[in-house]
Amino acid sequence: MYNHNDNEEKQIEAIKLIDRAETLADKGKGDEAIKVYEKAAQIYLDLGSYLKLDELFIRITQIILQFRNNIQAVYRLKSIIRKTEELKLEEISAKLLIQLGNISYRMNDWETAGESWSKASDYLFQTDPEEYLNLASILLLKAGQAYEKAPQTKDLGKDFILRAVMKINKFDELYKEEEKRALLLLKNKELIAASEKFYMISSYFRKALNNIGDLLDDADSQETMLNAKARFIHFVAEYQVISSICLSITNNPDFNEKIESLGLDSIELFKQSISLLKEYLIPIKSDFDREIVLRITFDAMLLAIIQRILNAEKIPPKDFLLSDMEKNKALVKAIKKSPYFDIVEKIEKIGLTEALQDLLKVHLGHFEKIKNTLINYILDNQ
Repeated sequence: MYNHNDNEEKQIEAIKLIDRAETLADKGKGDEAIKVYEKAAQIYLDLGSYLKLDELFIRITQIILQFRNNIQAVYRLKSIIRKTEELKLEEISAKLLIQLGNISYRMNDWETAGESWSKASDYLFQTDPEEYLNLASILLLKAGQAYEKAPQTKDLGKDFILRAVMKINKFDELYKEEEKRALLLLKNKELIAASEKFYMISSYFRKALNNIGDLLDDADSQETMLNAKARFIHFVAEYQVISSICLSITNNPDFNEKIESLGLDSIELFKQSISLLKEYLIPIKSDFDREIVLRITFDAMLLAIIQRILNAEKIPPKDFLLSDMEKNKALVKAIKKSPYFDIVEKIEKIGLTEALQDLLKVHLGHFEKIKNTLINYILDNQ
């Protein structure tokens, strides 16, 4: 370490180096400017002047991006980030990781982009959860969007997008616990209590949906906006349908009004979700995201199911799903390959009971246990 006089001399030296680096950058000598800036940064590192480092590293990043190609920029940024992470400079690391994510995304390196943005989100949230709540949530959303583009990280991407919107609405941990409680109530045939719990979960997602503009206003991707909004409309409707089905299984006429109210609202929500996903899918000519195709047909299937339960077909699910797709034959073909589309057709042709037998064979991820329990209760009541 340096004594007081040495510190002053070193700070003066660093300032001179910064001025020299700026002159070199102005003359278009990017590589030389970066080297001189890094010498100044090393002095501040040695002095422990971390506040100045923030400004310096961001400037170095700007010069790297200005004068080097993407591959070189990624290499140098990763080197700088390793240094800031070793020093536990979370806020500086986050800012550099955001830049690394931006470059990686432009290079179609989805996994590096997703990892960079998600780490940046974690660092910012650790630094100040209140101040950085919105930005940390945006970065999680962007990470999810990037991860969804890589086949091997698609599921991770979905989880990140879900977490992002739940984080900004502060119910990311609560939701998981409530769903566990709801499933336990359902398995114990405490149907009224289970219905109330599933409805409570739907209200969390409705709150997130109502506030989603707080997150999506800052998102620069139309794809992110459409998918996130459709996803949360879907969750509101899905949990409401489950709540409604729980009540319908009780065969208690006192619940008829609530069953109808929940069901009709869910029908409108499924229509909104399907319309948003169509808006995204129809312009695409090929290589459709299988996850989104499954989601849109899943919503159509739930639309068909709840209408049959209510005995009120407000809209033909298959026709509504395929409308406006006539000119995109490749999309129609992809839609018809979905197992959920088969069930929509079977519900229309042979009725709900027979179609539910087929639905028992289709895996629904974390809804699998809920689905199987509900279907078996419905079939037992036939």
